[in-house]
Formats: sequence, structure tokens, C-alpha cells
Amino acid sequence: MAFIEVTTTSDSAEVLEGIADALVRKRLAACVQVSGPVRSVYRWRGRIVHATEWKCTIKTTKSAYRNVEAEILKRHNYSLPQVTAIDIAGGSKDYLGWMGEGVA
Repeated sequence: MAFIEVTTTSDSAEVLEGIADALVRKRLAACVQVSGPVRSVYRWRGRIVHATEWKCTIKTTKSAYRNVEAEILKRHNYSLPQVTAIDIAGGSKDYLGWMGEGVA
């Protein structure tokens, strides 16, 4: 089984907690962490933005990615939210086994 971490950010911890709850409840993620605040600096519509955001880290399987992405886009408050995924190259056998059990 291939595992990934998906990341999204928002200016609303509540929005991310709603996404986290939905992903775990629907068994699209084994675990979701909402952390922050973090400071973000980015270019948006021709200007530099300095923002306070929260970061959402989603532990899931590669096969669940499309459904995770769809759930994020459905619930997110940004018109163009960050949705990125990175492969998990390794990890504790027991933890990865637990992750696999958490995602249907």
C-alpha cells in the first residue's frame, strides 16, 4: 500500500477542522493534524500577501487521493486552495499498518 501526506492551508482553523472531521469520518484519512498559526507570504493577483494561516496535514493512501482532494475542494473557503501531496517513503511498520486500517 502506498501512503501520502496531503497538505492544505486556510485562514480559518474551523474550516480545516471541518475538513479533518469529514475526512476521518468518511475513512478517507487515518489522521489529520491542524496546526498553526503559521505566517504565509505569497503572490496573489499581482500583489504580495502576508497572511496568518493554519496548516492541515492529512495522512492517507495514494489510492484515496482523488476523493480527499474532492472533499477539500468541496469544503474549503478559498477559491484556489493549496492541495499538494507528497509520498511517504518509509515509516514505522506498525504506524503504517495503522494508517492502512484507517483508510477504507
